[in-house]
Amino acid sequence: MEVKAVTRYVRISPHKARLVTELVKGKPVEEALTTLKFVPKKGARLVSKTLQSALANAEQNPNIDVDTLYIKRIFVDEGPSMKRWRARAMGRATRILKRTSHITVILDEA
Repeated sequence: MEVKAVTRYVRISPHKARLVTELVKGKPVEEALTTLKFVPKKGARLVSKTLQSALANAEQNPNIDVDTLYIKRIFVDEGPSMKRWRARAMGRATRILKRTSHITVILDEA
């Protein structure tokens, strides 16, 4: 039985978050949490929080054995971008995109 957790509007670019999700895709939950603990990237902390949320959701269902869960799907979608302006030479301006992400984790029993 599948369990899902979604974290929306996270202030990290999707590309940076996807680098971390590729490390844990398809792994058992305990192994994935251990791996994320030692990855020195901001995305590792955010993905770990989403993974722990999915694990907590699974614990609420008495029919699911939490010890056999693995990451069935994990993906990062692009959220809305905040638009900002930066002053440049000769009165010009350059656009800065502060990107956001939606992180989705789907767990299933092995």
